[in-house]
Amino acid sequence: MPATKPGPRSFDPVVVGNRETDAWAAYYRHEWRSFLVASVGMVGAAFGMPPHRTLAGAWYVLRANQLWAPYPDNQPDAAREYMRRFYQLVALDLDAAQAAALEVEWWRIHREHQHDESVTTEQLEAALVELYSFVYGAEPDDVRPAARKRVEAMDLSDRWVRARSHRDDPLLAAERRALVASYAALRAAVERTD
Repeated sequence: MPATKPGPRSFDPVVVGNRETDAWAAYYRHEWRSFLVASVGMVGAAFGMPPHRTLAGAWYVLRANQLWAPYPDNQPDAAREYMRRFYQLVALDLDAAQAAALEVEWWRIHREHQHDESVTTEQLEAALVELYSFVYGAEPDDVRPAARKRVEAMDLSDRWVRARSHRDDPLLAAERRALVASYAALRAAVERTD
């Protein structure tokens, strides 16, 4: 039996989780070339598009993250616009502007959570549940385990950053496991909607 073609409903959680971990590590180290390489792998594995569309999508993700990265003077409107282009490109049957708004909203909540203890992990989890439900047409309760594991990965990533972002730090390996688990839970939820 041939392997299933990767795509938004049939992605390999191990590949996508590993590439996203690489992208997060590059993001926090401001290694933008490495971020683009990881993003190409992540977008390719997650959406199964032809190479030219994969590269364009990875470029949009890179630009959105570069515009979001500066703290506190980032450019959320410009980041949303690049993510709108990304969601439009991946051709999911959804409102790309709304998907981009939900994507950048969880970025905003995560950033606030990093700097303000009153912003809870529950708020971050709720933002991810809303994004996943919207993008994949899944029930909120079905995607909640994926959101919870992704929040766990973010917590590990934040601890890794505070510990000086060394590539051999065990926190990075733990983050990788949490992201793979998150994508495994997301794929299971998406498969239930088919």
